[in-house]
Amino acid sequence: MSHDDDFLKQMSDVAPIQQDKVADLNKPQNELNADYRQKVAVSFANKQSNFLTDGEVKPVKPDEIIEFKLDGVQPGVYKKLRQGKYGFDDHLDLHRKTVAEAREAVYQLLRHSARNHYRCLLITHGKGLRSDPPARLKSYVNRWLRQVDLVIAFHSAQPQHGGTGSVYVLLRKSEQSEKLNPSKYD
Repeated sequence: MSHDDDFLKQMSDVAPIQQDKVADLNKPQNELNADYRQKVAVSFANKQSNFLTDGEVKPVKPDEIIEFKLDGVQPGVYKKLRQGKYGFDDHLDLHRKTVAEAREAVYQLLRHSARNHYRCLLITHGKGLRSDPPARLKSYVNRWLRQVDLVIAFHSAQPQHGGTGSVYVLLRKSEQSEKLNPSKYD
């Protein structure tokens, strides 16, 4: 008896495992994520209470680059975001704001952006060289943007847009916006 025959004999009573937790790879990725993306955009735009943390956050340094990218964001899209090659739908300047004022301003900006189907934002938080502790607002912005499922990527800005004192923010595209205007971010 050969090794192949022996293997086939041993495997004769093996049945395939039924999978119920694996995505159907025959379906296009857009179909798999469309419902989820729509629910995220609509739910965030309709939230009434500010859930962004107001507790202590992990500090970052004034000149540190802050960055974040969800799995699935195309490398070319993220590269263009890092390079500041997308136009901004809105800009928020947090200079001279307290943490509480900045928290509310960021929350309202993101709600407004979700309702208006914005994709790219610029938030200027400052480097916080003179704040105590240093980079206090920058540290909070870094944490807040990670808390919002509408945010798919962010990166510290290029020097002409504020450098490490500002951050580019890329938002998830709403289903309605996808139908009306094919993405320049693909």
